[in-house]
Amino acid sequence: MSKLEIERVFLLDRFPEVPPSLRASGELWHIDQGYFPEAAPSPDSKSTPEGRIRRIQRPDGSLLHVHTVKSGLGLVRQETERTLSSEEFEALWPRTEGRRLRKTRWRLMVDEQSWELDRFLDLDRELVLAEAELASEDTVLVPPPWLKERILREVTEDPRFRNYQLARDAGLTELPDW
Repeated sequence: MSKLEIERVFLLDRFPEVPPSLRASGELWHIDQGYFPEAAPSPDSKSTPEGRIRRIQRPDGSLLHVHTVKSGLGLVRQETERTLSSEEFEALWPRTEGRRLRKTRWRLMVDEQSWELDRFLDLDRELVLAEAELASEDTVLVPPPWLKERILREVTEDPRFRNYQLARDAGLTELPDW
């Protein structure tokens, strides 16, 4: 199903000290994701669609496999997503070689706002991003104090911090066993 994704992204200086009450109610995901080779831009768009597959290990140990296509740049993007079987995922994974990444993601609800804190595991440097999905472009976003003190800058409009670009830079070659 296709939907609009309205998301702000922030570069952090390090992983924040998440209050224990939020950790207890949050979810920690382990994510492997790979991107397909670039497609040609659609005639009515300036951006190139990004196709990716993702394997998520949830807190209970179960695995979720997802295929996502995103298009657009910056704050508002079009997103289409569908669930894959593990067999479909394994069959598609080789097509993402050289465009892969691994990360952990804390999913937290803070004052009715969903936050995702991503720590990238396979880059040659420490990288932590915080993402907030918004209901509209006009939604006021106030980072909680424990997060705000870690924010270096907003990178929503900076293509260097898109997961696709990070995956191309990381180039993870093997899928770890879980």
